[in-house]
Amino acid sequence: MTEPAQNPLQLFDLKGKAAVITGASGAYGRTLAVALGAMGCDLLLAAGSPDGLKAAAEEARATGARVETIIRRPDSADDAEAIIDAGYEAFGSVGLLVVASGLNRPAMIGDMEPEVWEEVMNANVRGEWLMAKAFGPRLIEAGVPGKMLMVSSVRGRHGNAAGYTAYCTSKGATDALTRVLATEWGQYGINVNAIAPTVFRSALTSWIFADDEKGKAARARNLSRLPLGRLGEPEDLVGISIYLLSPASDFCTGQVIYVDGGYTAG
Repeated sequence: MTEPAQNPLQLFDLKGKAAVITGASGAYGRTLAVALGAMGCDLLLAAGSPDGLKAAAEEARATGARVETIIRRPDSADDAEAIIDAGYEAFGSVGLLVVASGLNRPAMIGDMEPEVWEEVMNANVRGEWLMAKAFGPRLIEAGVPGKMLMVSSVRGRHGNAAGYTAYCTSKGATDALTRVLATEWGQYGINVNAIAPTVFRSALTSWIFADDEKGKAARARNLSRLPLGRLGEPEDLVGISIYLLSPASDFCTGQVIYVDGGYTAG
């Protein structure tokens, strides 16, 4: 038998790996930072919110992890390069990249200004592309493998009547970017995958979890499509993320994996 079959837990060993997480002050990025820190990763956390970034770093450091921070979002090529540079300066190399930054600005198309549409596309797609451009070529030049994880959504596959022409379009683009980067970089041993959640608890979705009339109505609409009968939590995204960042997923690339309580099943 091969060693992984005899000792399968080694497939999830991330000790000593250096990871960059953008959007680290958000619910998913913050939760994942703590999980990766607990698994022995060195972490470079990036976000635009100083207070949120500080809190995320403190939580991750509490696991015993080495954690550095940079107050930047991947809004430009210079920002993306600076984020990856900070990881290399802190840890000597970066083998894992999680792009968890993004936003949504819901509005019906007749009411949405083109600038708002562009803002969402820039944050959700251009930012991913810029981080990929800063990350992948360095690995290729050094001849070392790596893994990149992006955050898509069930909205990359399904429409939404609530004014999501920008958000749904951006997440469909994330799906396509995931596949084409995996195809481009596979020969270099760089895996690129995405997770696609449904609604999970975060600052952006807190209104759906509220007990007022608007929240209850939105929650009921979502729950009617969820076979597991509940909305998501950030912790629900941790297991699949660890899989996609660890050696366990070495033969998995170009995939958009739905973590959605069964939403896309029906």
